Formats: sequence, structure tokens, C-alpha cells
Amino acid sequence: MQIARIYLPVPGLEVIRAEAAQQSFRFIARLISDWESGLNTFSQDGETLLGGYEGEQLIAVGGLNKDPYIEGTVVGRIRHVYVLAKWRRRGVGRALIDRLLVEAENVFSEVRLRTETAEAADFYIRCGFDRIEDETASHRWKMRDSR
Repeated sequence: MQIARIYLPVPGLEVIRAEAAQQSFRFIARLISDWESGLNTFSQDGETLLGGYEGEQLIAVGGLNKDPYIEGTVVGRIRHVYVLAKWRRRGVGRALIDRLLVEAENVFSEVRLRTETAEAADFYIRCGFDRIEDETASHRWKMRDSR
């Protein structure tokens, strides 16, 4: 399995979008729409969009942005993380999150995210995130130099 920076359009993303939509997750469709409109192309300082690959097959996606809900640029936000169902529980999601956190290290003092499913919330806790009570975020990762 490999993690690499991606730029849309990318082969295989439609498979991920379709599966996510079947599970009532619309955030991959929003990722594509926002990229196409130029609203979010993960191109500001410290931002990246990553894909997880098994061979040539895109099996996961996730991005890192400046947090649009926090003033300033020292807080990052993990967004649009999705792993194809048949690839879950194989370390793909963890590898993607670990790489996003490495990308965030020299740019952000903390990284936040929002998830609404218990399964995803438990996953982020296992990855080392703290649960928080905030209107715009459910989990936070404080960077090492900030802890």
C-alpha cells in the first residue's frame, strides 16, 4: 500500500464517491464539487490531498486544509477521509492519517476534524486524537511541540 499526493480528476475516485454515497456520505461528492469549482483545491500552504493505493487502485482518500472555522492559519483540519469498505481494518486509514499528521507537523499547532459516526470516532481515538466538544469539531490532535 502506498500513500501519494493526488490532484483531481484522479482515476478511481468515482468508485469511492459511489460507495460513500451508498452509505449516505456526501462528503466525497462535495470534495469533487469543491475541487472542480476551485473552492477547495488543497493548494494553500500546508494543505494536501492524499490517496491510498494498492497497486494502481485508489482505495482511500483524505485531505488536510487550514481549518476554515478558526481564525488564523495555525490550526489544520483533516477532511474527506474515506477508505473503501473492503480495505478497512487493514491499516489503510491509519497510514493515511499518519501521513496527514506528518504533513501537518511543521505547519499547524493542532489538527481538528469532525465525524458523526461512532465507528469513525472510535477510529480517531485509536489514532491518538482527543475527543472535544465544539460546534465545528469532534476530535483534536495537538502537535508534539504544542502538547
